[in-house]
Amino acid sequence: MNTYSPLTKKDKQTMLSDIGASSVAELFADTPKEKLVKDFSLPSPISEIDLDKELKNLSAKNYSNEGRLCFLGAGAYNHFIPAAVNHLVKRSEFYTAYTPYQPEMSQGMLQAIFEYQTYICMLAGMDVANASLYDGATALAEAAAIAYHKTNRKKLLVSRVVHPERRAVLKTYAGAADKAIEEIPYDKNGATDLNALEKMLGPDVAGVVIPQVNFFGVIEDLSLAKDAVKKNGSLFIATFDPISMGIVTPPGELGVDIAVGEGQSLGGNISFGGPCLGLFACTKELIRYVPGRLVGQTVDDQNRRGFVLTLQAREQHIRREKAASNICSNEALNALSASVYLSLLGKNGLKKVAELCLSKANYLKAQIEKTKGFSGVFVGPIFKEFVVKTSTTPKELNKKLAKSNIIGGLDLEKFYPELKNHWLLCVTEVLSKEEIDQLVGAIKSAG
Repeated sequence: MNTYSPLTKKDKQTMLSDIGASSVAELFADTPKEKLVKDFSLPSPISEIDLDKELKNLSAKNYSNEGRLCFLGAGAYNHFIPAAVNHLVKRSEFYTAYTPYQPEMSQGMLQAIFEYQTYICMLAGMDVANASLYDGATALAEAAAIAYHKTNRKKLLVSRVVHPERRAVLKTYAGAADKAIEEIPYDKNGATDLNALEKMLGPDVAGVVIPQVNFFGVIEDLSLAKDAVKKNGSLFIATFDPISMGIVTPPGELGVDIAVGEGQSLGGNISFGGPCLGLFACTKELIRYVPGRLVGQTVDDQNRRGFVLTLQAREQHIRREKAASNICSNEALNALSASVYLSLLGKNGLKKVAELCLSKANYLKAQIEKTKGFSGVFVGPIFKEFVVKTSTTPKELNKKLAKSNIIGGLDLEKFYPELKNHWLLCVTEVLSKEEIDQLVGAIKSAG
């Protein structure tokens, strides 16, 4: 019994007849035999009841933050998601939406994207935001592409405390385009070494990338690098944490040309690291270089407000030979999640979430640094993540914590070989003081 196929034998025969083939084998007769997989070794069909049980048993093997205390961040963050977010984004008119080419048919989706762009401009303090990119990594790569194109130079300087996986994506893009990437070291405070940056600047540098809250959780002062970067004629690119914007000065107010970030924190689930949302905003001077879609506000012939795709120099439009990159595809659903999340929180709510992340992370940092076998590493101000040095390996420590249903931090040696036995911990607003103290107690017991 073929339980899950919607086609009957008669349907298949009708389709083959219309094509002009007598059988499926004849349909694929031109395919080299070595390319055909004859045995997929698939199990026999089972009932829906049994299938449901099997899938639930498989999902139970996943190690997730459900029912556990999570102190792991490093790019994907466990923030509270109001119930209204999922309720609204799961409406069929949103989650089935495609690129809204026809404004007369797509005003709802166009307005949602326009509101999203407005929120990101407000968060980043920038003039223009696009209708989202795949994730923080591709947003950074697109910013780099603009720097190369705008300046006609071939080198990008990127801080070593930018997320290592985003740096890896950046190097992939640059290598394919025959461009160069050089990494700026970090200093003893865990921040970008600005003295090293000044020595690395030169006439071949297209842009400089510095994180506002870096991979170690340290808050950096972007204003300290602005003058040197601008004097060199390079584009100033910053990566930012959108939640931190509740308490940190927006990058646009600090002289940044392009601000990019990961938007998963804005109403997105962790879900094994995704789905993600690439935040991209820039100054109005760079609007013609912006990748992806832009939605603009206009009026119709009766002077009624409306929304349209604008500046459409995209690869699928008539000006495709002048197109900017269009890697964004349709991230509108994730962008909508971010918009709903931000509208629910408002300015005061976002500030409160940021303050809770800040205070709780600093509380845990102080408690752990007082614990035997642990010591502080960097003295710079932190946001929601921080680094401690351990007397045992983070791998062993995380293994012991898992027995207490606690997800520990990241072993930094994976990305920074010089940071052996260094542990990156994260605290967000969802963790209570009692739960933070529970981690401290478990650490003492594990030691």
